[in-house]
Formats: sequence, structure tokens, C-alpha cells
Amino acid sequence: MNMLLPSPNQAASMDGMAIAVAVIDDDSRLLASLCQIIDAAEGYRCVGMYSSVEEAMPQLLHVSPDVLLLDIQLPGQAGDEALGSIRALCPETHILMLSVFSDRDRLFTSICNGAHGYLLKSTSPARLLEAIRSAHDGGSPFSPEIARHIVHLFQRTGRPTPETALTSQEQRLLALLAQGYSYQAAADQMNVSVNTVRNYIRSVYEKLHVHSKSEAVSKALRQGLIG
Repeated sequence: MNMLLPSPNQAASMDGMAIAVAVIDDDSRLLASLCQIIDAAEGYRCVGMYSSVEEAMPQLLHVSPDVLLLDIQLPGQAGDEALGSIRALCPETHILMLSVFSDRDRLFTSICNGAHGYLLKSTSPARLLEAIRSAHDGGSPFSPEIARHIVHLFQRTGRPTPETALTSQEQRLLALLAQGYSYQAAADQMNVSVNTVRNYIRSVYEKLHVHSKSEAVSKALRQGLIG
């Protein structure tokens, strides 16, 4: 399914004031329901609905959504893994993740990869619309269950110990990686070689006891080592 024809509500909102929303979800019934909820609400319009990232990517630049509702569990490329590509294609789009459950690792991977919020699929229509508007206005909406999960994680983690203290360059590198920079792009921003960046990341792995970039960024965020 690609771009939608304007509904009566859309046609009345073509003055540019309505929030343009696109949805990616492989559950066709839920996909149709979400777009129906959006189109039925004043000040919102559904500009596209897609069943996979691969289907959506050629269309997103054309429909220019203000907000994208992105399912995590998708056929082909997973939603949390596709965030970097989607943000590079549509940097002005605010992305809200959708999930049927709160998975800690995928939650933090989504945040680290640039998601603006995280909602459970059980979210009520009124709360969904409120979250879309909040994201559009610069907020970071989370379902209450997800917000509690984040608070509990921070409470359990505590402050970093001296042996995990990162240098200023390591912190800057992690901050760039959290924004979606590649090693080469981060090296260019830091005015160092990519080999130096690799040395930094090896040091970070050792200090934080992690084995991947996403683990390093999420742990650094949880411990307050980067903002």
C-alpha cells in the first residue's frame, strides 16, 4: 500500500495546518485502523501506510510526513534497525516506535538510533493522537509502562564507577555515534583518523564491558556518561 487518497477530513485540512502522519506496520488490520483514527481526527491526516521499511523508503521522501509511526517487529529490516536510514532520508520527521511489549534492549537501541518516542500498540486512540502532536511539537512521548521501565533501569544502574570513566574524546565519539554518525563521519567531525576512532571505541568497549556500538551507546546513556 502506498500513498493514500485524501479523506474528507484530509481535504478540509489541506491548508498545511494538519499534522502529516505515515505508518509502517505489517499488521494490515492495525495499519488500516491507525490511519482511520488519524484521518478521523481534526488537525491530522494520514499521508501513507506501508507494510515494511523496504516498501516505505521509496515513498517517504515524497509524502514528507511530520510524524512516522514505526513498528519495531517488521518483515525484512526491523524498525529499530532502520531508524538511521529513515532519519537520513527524512531528517525533519519525528519518529515514534510502536511495539506490543517493552523490550529493554530494543527500547534503548531505538532511542540511541534516533527515535523520538516509544508507544505500546495498546495505547488508546486519544493518547496516540496526543503523542503524535507532542512529537510534532518537539516532545518525546512514551507510554506510561515504557516510561516506568526507563526510570527503573536508571535507578538500578546507578552512577558510573571510576574505572568506567570515559575521556572527553570517548564521550564525544559516543555522542556522535548516538546521533547516527558512522566511524568515518565521526572521525571527520573530531578531526582525527578513522583508526583513532577505532582505538577510542575499543577503549570504550573495555571500560563499559560491552561488545557492540549500540550496547556502548545505550549503556553510556543509562549511566549518564553522555547526554
